[in-house]
Amino acid sequence: MVSAYEEAVLQIKNQIDIIDIISEEVVLKKKGKTYWGLCPFHGEKTPSFSVTPERGIFKCFGCGVGGDAITFLMKLHNWDYVQTIKYLSERYNIPLPEFKSDGGKQKEERALMLEACKKAVQFYQDVLLTSPQDNIAVKYLAARDITPAVISRYSLGLALKEPNELYKRLKREYDDSILVDAGLIIKSSQGNYIDRFRNRIIIPIQSENGDYIAFGARAIEDGQNPKYLNSSDSKIYNKSRILYGLYTAKESIKQEDSVVIMEGYFDVISAQSHGISNAVASCGTSLTLEHVKMLSKYTRSRKIYLSFDTDKAGQNATKRGGELIKTAFQGLGNIKQFDESHVASNDDKYSCEIRVVAPPEGKDPDEYIRSSGADAFKAYVANAPLLLDFQLNELLKKKSEVNTPQEKSDLVKEIIPILNEVQNPIIQSEYVKIVSSALNVDESALAAQVQTSMAEDFNVPSEIYSNVTKSSSIVEIAQKNLLSLHFINRGDLNFASGLSEKIKSVNFTNKTLIIVKDTIDKLINTVNNVSELTDMLYVEFADDISVQGLITDLICISDSFSGLNEDELNIVVQENILKIDACEREEERKQLKQIYEDVNDDETEALKIQMQLRDKLNKLRTGEVK
Repeated sequence: MVSAYEEAVLQIKNQIDIIDIISEEVVLKKKGKTYWGLCPFHGEKTPSFSVTPERGIFKCFGCGVGGDAITFLMKLHNWDYVQTIKYLSERYNIPLPEFKSDGGKQKEERALMLEACKKAVQFYQDVLLTSPQDNIAVKYLAARDITPAVISRYSLGLALKEPNELYKRLKREYDDSILVDAGLIIKSSQGNYIDRFRNRIIIPIQSENGDYIAFGARAIEDGQNPKYLNSSDSKIYNKSRILYGLYTAKESIKQEDSVVIMEGYFDVISAQSHGISNAVASCGTSLTLEHVKMLSKYTRSRKIYLSFDTDKAGQNATKRGGELIKTAFQGLGNIKQFDESHVASNDDKYSCEIRVVAPPEGKDPDEYIRSSGADAFKAYVANAPLLLDFQLNELLKKKSEVNTPQEKSDLVKEIIPILNEVQNPIIQSEYVKIVSSALNVDESALAAQVQTSMAEDFNVPSEIYSNVTKSSSIVEIAQKNLLSLHFINRGDLNFASGLSEKIKSVNFTNKTLIIVKDTIDKLINTVNNVSELTDMLYVEFADDISVQGLITDLICISDSFSGLNEDELNIVVQENILKIDACEREEERKQLKQIYEDVNDDETEALKIQMQLRDKLNKLRTGEVK
């Protein structure tokens, strides 16, 4: 009988979207019914990690790891089964009837922190909306075209100059520890609690699901440092995994199949409120791989626009962001490197498309949108150059500063790594022509230097991972084939239910296969379909990743037999049983032959044994002995 805990686990598994879980860590690209990406469990440059949402499983054909979404999380975070289920129960808001070692304390604390943050948002917003028009914060926001409607939409607020106004309001309802952990209060040098944010414009930060989890706080007085004060990481907030504005932008990112990454909170607020609704920004930190992976869930073609400030720091951020994005999508194919069109390819032939939005006049996106209008900014987005073209153009602008042959050589050295990224030799040769003409250098000399640099950059991988399928014996392969037939999706379990009787005579030799077979026999009459059987097996072997890996292998093998009718499946059963029998007879024949040859011919007793063995060998050859 299934326990209440197992029922809750099955309910959780029914809620899980394995693509959603795995794409938070792995950039996936769809090919047919399967998604592929770089395995997070071993280093590789060519994707061998597959996810099959129809079956709810993942499998790496490089290192062999496989399982369901729960297995993935366990291995990724080094969690045990109970920790993983607890995390998923909180994620999907499904209560667990038991195994709450902390009595649900962590879940309760997290809920209280989110609740306190939400009330803090309301408190800060009330302060702002009731402040007089001559208030410095009100005037600052008005100067940036932040209207009451925008304030309401983005829940902007104001933290008072007084040290503990928020604390006095919230301490009636929450323990100090909750408010400290939520990042709302801190201890002063005198040892008493004060508000973390004071005399600042408050920009609440929401999670992907819309919960208020942190804050950005902008200084409003001259000489007030730092200019931006941001929440620290907490139990409910991890800045490397949160993008400002994603909650309000994610549907637009899906619809437009593209995202504009900006640098600051007000860039995003200005962009979204003026119709550039697919804009997001990092939260007081540099762009991370986790940010890029998160965005890949929402844009199928992975078209990413970088729109940072046009100053030196912004240019460096563009360069870092571009390299990071290329790293995130490495192995999924070529990055788009030349402009046949601004329309993403229907066959998704590029791993990603990186463009740079750089309006003139040295203004950041917010300033440009306010001064020149949203339409002007949208025009720059529509005509944004590819990252490669942008980088080349920025470097070629330096040609006016080049006065000596050495300076020209140094500039060429900066350009060559960019040319090396162009995979197509014809396109690369065209770029060489452009650069040589712009810098007035010999084209053949530049081409030769590019080729020399590419040869120097080529590295042979230090480690090559073999395919997951090791040299298994023929018998073990046949035994796996037989067990895999339980997992064929046929709408019912009629064939699988009768399979146990058909293979009962088979002598399974692998201990793990025997355990899985016995468990299938136990469960087969308690489930209604293959999906339930699979779920129950993963639950049964929740703490044994090696067995989970075998179950995943069996599911993958079963795909080879999908589409066969019952008669054809019966032939598969008979062929594999005969193969196992033949291999067993051959193995016994070899053993008997060895014994026969080892007997000393001079001994009478040995001669008797030889005669007996010879008779048995003859019968094995003719098939009289099984």
